Amino acid sequence: MPCERKPMRYGHSEGHTEVCYDESGKFLVTCGNDGDVRIWEGLDDDDPKFITVGEKVYSMALKNGKLVTASSNNTVQIHTFPDGEPDGILTRFTTNATHVAFNASGSRVAAGSSDFMVKVVEVADSSRQKTLRGHDAPVLSVTFDPKDDFLASASCDGSVVVWSIEDQAPLVRWPLLQKSNDVGNAASLCRLAWQPAAGKLLAVPVETKVHLYERESWNLVSTLTDDLLTQPLNVVVWSPCGGFLAGGAVGGALTVWDVSSELCVERQKHEKGFTVCGLAWSPSGRQLAYTDTEGCLGLLEGLGCSSSSSSSSQEKKPTKDFDNLFDDDDDDRPMDDGLSTGRSPDKKPDEDDNDDDDFLVPSTGRARNRGAILDDENSLDATSVELSRDEYGGAAVPAAAPPLRPAYEGPLPTAPQKAFQPGSTPAHLTHRFMVWNSVGIVRGYNDEEDNAVDVEFHDTAVHHAMHLTNSLGYTMADLSQEAVLLACRGTDELASKLQCLHFSSWDTNKEWMVDLPPGEDVRALCLGRRWAAVATSKLMLRLFSIGGVQREVFSLPGNVVAMATHGEQLLIVYHRAPGFDGDQALGVQLLQVCAGGKQLVHGEPLPLSPQTHLTWLGFSAEGTPCYVDSDGVVRMLNRSLGNTWTPVCNTRETCKSRSDHYWVVGVHENPQQLRCVPCKGSRYPPTLPRPAVAILPFKLPLCQTSTEKGLMEEQYWRSVLFHNHFSFLSSSGYEVDEDGQTRSQKEQQELLMKMFALSCKLDREFRCVELAELMTQSVVTLAVRYAARSRRMALAQRLSELALEKANQIMGEESEEEEPESSAGRRPSGYEVPGRRHSNRCHQEEEEGEEPVEELREEEEEEEEEGGEESSKRSAGVNPFAQETGSPGTLTPVVKVGRANPFKVLGSGASSSPRATSILDNMASGRKSSPLAAAGGKPNRGPVLKPLAPRPRTKTQSTLLTMTSTKKKTTTTREVSQPEAPPLATPLAPPPASPADDAENKRPKTGFQLWLEENRKSITADRPDLEETEVIKEAMGRFRALAAEERLSWTERAKGQTGDDLKKRKRGGGGVGDETGPAEADENSAKKKKSLDPSAKLSAFAFKS
Repeated sequence: MPCERKPMRYGHSEGHTEVCYDESGKFLVTCGNDGDVRIWEGLDDDDPKFITVGEKVYSMALKNGKLVTASSNNTVQIHTFPDGEPDGILTRFTTNATHVAFNASGSRVAAGSSDFMVKVVEVADSSRQKTLRGHDAPVLSVTFDPKDDFLASASCDGSVVVWSIEDQAPLVRWPLLQKSNDVGNAASLCRLAWQPAAGKLLAVPVETKVHLYERESWNLVSTLTDDLLTQPLNVVVWSPCGGFLAGGAVGGALTVWDVSSELCVERQKHEKGFTVCGLAWSPSGRQLAYTDTEGCLGLLEGLGCSSSSSSSSQEKKPTKDFDNLFDDDDDDRPMDDGLSTGRSPDKKPDEDDNDDDDFLVPSTGRARNRGAILDDENSLDATSVELSRDEYGGAAVPAAAPPLRPAYEGPLPTAPQKAFQPGSTPAHLTHRFMVWNSVGIVRGYNDEEDNAVDVEFHDTAVHHAMHLTNSLGYTMADLSQEAVLLACRGTDELASKLQCLHFSSWDTNKEWMVDLPPGEDVRALCLGRRWAAVATSKLMLRLFSIGGVQREVFSLPGNVVAMATHGEQLLIVYHRAPGFDGDQALGVQLLQVCAGGKQLVHGEPLPLSPQTHLTWLGFSAEGTPCYVDSDGVVRMLNRSLGNTWTPVCNTRETCKSRSDHYWVVGVHENPQQLRCVPCKGSRYPPTLPRPAVAILPFKLPLCQTSTEKGLMEEQYWRSVLFHNHFSFLSSSGYEVDEDGQTRSQKEQQELLMKMFALSCKLDREFRCVELAELMTQSVVTLAVRYAARSRRMALAQRLSELALEKANQIMGEESEEEEPESSAGRRPSGYEVPGRRHSNRCHQEEEEGEEPVEELREEEEEEEEEGGEESSKRSAGVNPFAQETGSPGTLTPVVKVGRANPFKVLGSGASSSPRATSILDNMASGRKSSPLAAAGGKPNRGPVLKPLAPRPRTKTQSTLLTMTSTKKKTTTTREVSQPEAPPLATPLAPPPASPADDAENKRPKTGFQLWLEENRKSITADRPDLEETEVIKEAMGRFRALAAEERLSWTERAKGQTGDDLKKRKRGGGGVGDETGPAEADENSAKKKKSLDPSAKLSAFAFKS
């Protein structure tokens, strides 16, 4: 029984939907969760008549021009058909009626309810009612015996009961179903069906099988099964001839059985796998209509139940048998041997000899094909089947059906999605949104009272609201800050028209209209910045200026589905190929219309969720393409990852029920907001009252987002994705919010540092290095310090090498392309341009020498602020690298003219904030991080943030610079010269002409300087190739590796000496005049050995920048 499955179409809002035919078969009638009953003249009817019954319609039945409905107001109403005039209320219940059914004559209506009762009401006199009580749960379905003696009902209590209508008592009860407390929670609707005509069989769907019970004896006589059925059957319905039974399952399976042979003769699958909740055979028996829980209507055509094979007609003509269908040429066929003479009347030899075979059809409804009998042994035609009368008194049906021809079970093509306008509701609605975007709302009204278009702006400063007469029947619209664009389809008499209302024009004539060529219709349109685009049915895209000048025209690769614009960007989605198994094969193009006309996305496939279609297309407010599919998944273009599409939100996760949806109207990246309209029980909002807009958060579908690690990873990559628009806007010539960009970069680096700290706690050092690769150079420096303070020396060593690589990379990029001088004036406070450093190597080394002093001083002060035993011991001590500002010996160092301080903050933004006590707080202390060029943390060619915040030069710095200073050139000098380093044992004295430098020699030495004098020889012995500045760096590293108590002892020694003693130590080589010299020498020797431990050989990780 091969048949054709027609594409499904939208009928009602999501929820339970039912379908039936009228007696003539001319009309299809559906009811749904939106409270409407729609009357269709065919599946292709684009403007069905509708009857509003109530808020919801749960069930309906149609007979003799009477339409009975069970609505949400606890009543069973009756309307005339097809006029739809109310004809009264048949009965009421204390709660919702769940199912209604007519008897064979149409004189009675049976209704089941959630209050456990079943009522039988006379249509002519509704006061004549019979109530059947006995169920212990809501009633699922009811059905009449064709002879009007019995009634069968199924209930959520798990039972199927056969009632005597006259006695109002149950005759038999079968516990066949799963128990539930409500119809909505039932595993199956269990729609019962009684065989037409004699009513010999009662069909009961039980899980994946259909039980057939014999009338009066109530014995189970047969079971219909199919191995491919995996989910429960929801509804069964008999064909008009009574020989076939169709069933619809929860998973969308449609199955047709031949009852006499108990074989499955037809299998179909819902194109999207939704639950089938309504089935109806056409009176001709050649069509089977079905509905799903999404409110859609479908149709199977070409089924094999003939309209002439109804049971009543065949009972009137018992002598007419299917044997007469075969001519004398087939008398010798072997299938005649099994004919029973008791079931077939005697043939008259001369009767029907001259009948034309073309007018004879078997019960399958298909013309007999003689050639099928001569086919291969595995292929048999339905006409070669032995036929007999149903043993249960029904119509003539096949007595033994042979195996059918193997059917194609591969992937089936999907009906292509029709073109739509983003932000619009379906065109068949009388009151609808023609477009809803970030500028405003365009509503369309097409009813008996008015046919108009209303334009409303979110910001009334753009333009006042407009009311336009829709005399041409516009169905598409778009709205921008400059104009309103309207279009209508063409007819046989009129061409498709495009009208633009350019309200921002300074001219007095603000409207223009264009007629498209004959046979070419507008399918999609959009408005850009000073231009408009129109996609047509001829696979063409036409560009117009905002004033009406025709521009470029080019062909599209496929039928357009939707278009969207933002500024100069044009996004086109089209069909690139046929889809299969419910999937849509869509392609996407992204064009830059006015800026050279370049193509940004070259016809790539558009990713969709399985078995879904496109529901919204547009741009974020910042200009990033986005779209939404029918599963509620929002995807955004990731420009930094090869123009791929990243899912950023799933609106279904926030819906309270399966029937609720969110209708997207806008996307914002900064702040991160998804603006949409909640639709309860529907996919589209009503026009009145104006729906409220809700804001949903974004969330990337990363794994284990409930954990701290997964949460921070999701936040970081979402921040990276949603701030890619900064680089795109700047490259396109737009102004960029530098403060917002800086905040986003700071947020990303803080998240990286938090993940780094978490990985350190979990002993994931390799993961720490991976995270550090995403950091900027300045944040890597903080990570080095964090690792060192956590006593992870191997990790700190690797991170220091990574910091050096990043610094070299920055310098290499700066050397390739120098920043313009004018750009330096626009740098925010705290930035320093590396290209303006001294090129002299000596100057670079001196700058590197200053950094460890600054950093160590900061670390010592942080350690003083920390709690614990160590801080309590050092609370009375003095930082060996800094003096109190109030001490009498404090001298202000004099900086030579022309020397550029690399730690000085440009502008007035000096670092006056208090010191932070943790690494993460230090990141948030007001410093600005360097801009990132990509998600990996690669710095842009531009401002580079120094690792440490600038601070005033301390006395320690001046003393150290006195030991390591060489001849310096002015900042304007570009020549590279290598000054001679003084001997290691010779102290460096400042020029005698400088009184400030002379005063520096009188200062007491710090603990580090004393330690350096004691251990200089060992350092130079270990590393003889080091220069003076590198010796100091190495010494700094070793000194930092000492225990805090040892560093404190050196500090105390430095405090106990005078300036004269220090000079004697310099002249005498150290230790002269000190009584404890030998003991201290032994102690220093032991300390020296300890400092050479491999774990203490940490290079100057934070000082090479």
